[in-house]
Amino acid sequence: MADMMKPAQRPVNPLFSSGPCAKIPGWTPELLNSAFLGRSHRAKDGKARLKRAIDLTREVLEVPDTHRIGIVPASDTGAVEMALWTMLGARGVDLLAWESFGEGWVTDVVKQLKLADARVLKAEYGALPDLTAVDFTRDVVFTWNGTTSGVRVPDADWIPADRRGLTICDATSAAFAQRLDFAKLDVVTFSWQKALGGEAAHGMLILGPRAIERLESYSPAWPLPKIFRLTKGGKLIAGIFEGETINTPSMLCVEDYIRALQWAQAIGGLDALIARADANAKVIADWVARTPWIDHLARDPATRSNTSVCLKLSDQAIAGLSAEEQAAIPKAIAATLDREGAAFDIGAYRDAPPGLRIWCGATVETSDLETLLPWLDWAYQQVKAARRAA
Repeated sequence: MADMMKPAQRPVNPLFSSGPCAKIPGWTPELLNSAFLGRSHRAKDGKARLKRAIDLTREVLEVPDTHRIGIVPASDTGAVEMALWTMLGARGVDLLAWESFGEGWVTDVVKQLKLADARVLKAEYGALPDLTAVDFTRDVVFTWNGTTSGVRVPDADWIPADRRGLTICDATSAAFAQRLDFAKLDVVTFSWQKALGGEAAHGMLILGPRAIERLESYSPAWPLPKIFRLTKGGKLIAGIFEGETINTPSMLCVEDYIRALQWAQAIGGLDALIARADANAKVIADWVARTPWIDHLARDPATRSNTSVCLKLSDQAIAGLSAEEQAAIPKAIAATLDREGAAFDIGAYRDAPPGLRIWCGATVETSDLETLLPWLDWAYQQVKAARRAA
């Protein structure tokens, strides 16, 4: 690579974090001036605002009327934990893990719930487990999009319509960027701070009819804290799915989420959100294809994420380097771009292989990613030159 001049132009919005993610284009705090503040969220107007967030979620995500949508505590983690602790144990469970968050659900089920009949199907970072090996007479827990590996399931064709167990899907970095097949998904969870750039601490729990039937017909052997309880007297607590939250939500965050959903509607809904994410991911993919020092962590193009795009140094770039050097270079690139104000928070997740992770969801402008590319090349050259000089 020839010596490069420092790029003259920086991305207008250099926020490429994979969570919390960039706010919607044009966001300002003034968008939240109408937030329902200083009042009880249980007041009529407060519940109506929460119900508005639920209804807009259904419209934008195209969730069928057969599924119930609730706002729950503790982000996507809280939503997943509610599903695991209230529904698992009725039958055996297959747990799929190919990155850190899937590994986290394995830990909870195996070491915390201590389910005896739990089978783990794992793959290394960059690959998927063998989806044909999943046993759908059992419950199945999986992430749709591996946020820390950049590997997603290609579709829901591997899930049978006549399954006997439940499918519990952590979709937090897939929702609003990838089309979810709700007919194949009994439980879907996600958080506000991912694809639409909302604020943290609130999760969404979407339940299909089979999940509701499980909740109303099965009581787990372990005690459930109040924050996890979804039924009362053997029946689903319907209010949770009408805006009557279990605990106090931030109405400022609720307003922010509503504004993001309204933006999504205004640009064309789910199809437009997916198209924006696809276009963003293509900018990175085209650059990787012509750049000898970088490569995708996800090996199969058919299963590469269009949101959390994870990159690694190419085989050519790491030739002759120690493992320590291979880890140091991506960290130095991320630190260099941070100092320059060209890109923030693009280092690989702490549990993932060394590399870079660039969020390409719909709230990121394609032009900002195009402007970022020369900075990546320049930073790599700077880091290599510094290491040679040392």
